[in-house]
Amino acid sequence: MRFVYFNDFRLGVLKRESVVDVTEHLSDIPARDSRDLINGLIENYDRYKASLEEFVAANDGISSNEVQLRSPCPRPNNIDCMAVNYMEDGTRSEPAPINAFHKATNTVIGDGDTMELTDIPASIFEGEAELALVIGKRAENVSEERAMDYVFGYTNIIDGSARGLIASNFFFQMKSRATYTPIGPCLVTKDEIDDPQNLQIVLRNNGVVMQNFNTDDMAHKIPKCISWLSSIHTLEPGDIIATGTNHRGLNPFMDGDKIELEIEQIGTLNFNVRDPLKRTWERVTRKTHIEERGLEGAHTPQLTGKYAKGETAKASNEKDRKLTSI
Repeated sequence: MRFVYFNDFRLGVLKRESVVDVTEHLSDIPARDSRDLINGLIENYDRYKASLEEFVAANDGISSNEVQLRSPCPRPNNIDCMAVNYMEDGTRSEPAPINAFHKATNTVIGDGDTMELTDIPASIFEGEAELALVIGKRAENVSEERAMDYVFGYTNIIDGSARGLIASNFFFQMKSRATYTPIGPCLVTKDEIDDPQNLQIVLRNNGVVMQNFNTDDMAHKIPKCISWLSSIHTLEPGDIIATGTNHRGLNPFMDGDKIELEIEQIGTLNFNVRDPLKRTWERVTRKTHIEERGLEGAHTPQLTGKYAKGETAKASNEKDRKLTSI
């Protein structure tokens, strides 16, 4: 099944080109409000699965073109993000030590929403295309051999990043800003995914492919990630694990950008980017900047706008100063 939230956070199931509203059908699941309903359903899925399938089969639903999709996981208890978890197409000689960071859960946005770039001295804003898995039952100190039994399903996730801030506590400052976690468009149950370690991930920025990689390049595979994380803290139903990205295709996110994250067998997440400061960078990937051009730094430098450096930046900042004084 493919679960979505739509309009005022009604819970639905995708059925071909329509959405079947199942909110009332699941009204006996204890929930603070409808945004918590998916977590309750995940926890009790075995109890509701058969009746849910019958209900969806018996109803036509609403055309998917007539609804506004929301994040299918609007209120997770935890978002754990694996760090440096790809072999980068063979450019890494060995896996980095397994590592992760916690991301604030109220940073989640959904399909059609907007990532807001805030007024901070970041050296660049990027969004990491990632496969996310959603935990199906409480997991504590689980083995790698049993880890996949704890997966409920999969979705698309962007790990938004404001890089180049103060070095200490950099994960928290860089990753946990409002709107920095687009998730969607749907939550796909694991039975509909043939092999989560063989899914193509494509990110397009304004229609241009920037990231294009396969989950078979993960350094630490999904079972190891689940096992390791569950040895640190208990994973609860509805918790999200972002499995990492291939950094070579990372590129600057700027005002007006339209981002598409497509993952094979899941679908395409669409969202917008807004920067009130209109800062700019050259539209190149890390691969182009580092490997093809041999330039210094992890990414292309800022060209114009507040916080930019150099002669181009001076002219731009002077223009900004004059405009703000009007």
